Amino acid sequence: MSAAYGKCYDPTGALYGVPTFPWKFAPDDELFATRRQLRARGLRPGGQPIAAQVMRVNRRAGGVRVAYLYLYLYLYRIDLAKPVRPMTSRKWGALALAMLARRTCPNCQIVYSYCMPTSLGMCVLCAYPEPTPNGS
Repeated sequence: MSAAYGKCYDPTGALYGVPTFPWKFAPDDELFATRRQLRARGLRPGGQPIAAQVMRVNRRAGGVRVAYLYLYLYLYRIDLAKPVRPMTSRKWGALALAMLARRTCPNCQIVYSYCMPTSLGMCVLCAYPEPTPNGS
């Protein structure tokens, strides 16, 4: 391990308060997982504190990037994770209404099969109307 990675290696947590590992050097055992890895297993952190973090070496600035800037670099304990709460019928209904609102143009009220571009705030046809043949 190079000296740059040594700044990120603190498995006891004495330097940073929580065990810290360099990028791609986190323990590979079944103890820690990121939020995405927990979600893939059907689990969630469930209010547990952060068990470890991953740091990256910043080659341009000569320092390290701390994990609190990147939420996906926090590691949680798998044995303390809880199962994901199932979706209820009301949650499915609220999600369907939210997606319907994102697909409806606020200008012409047409429901499209895609979400409205947030940069335009309306459908493409309303944002860029074709000019009339007489030039007006």
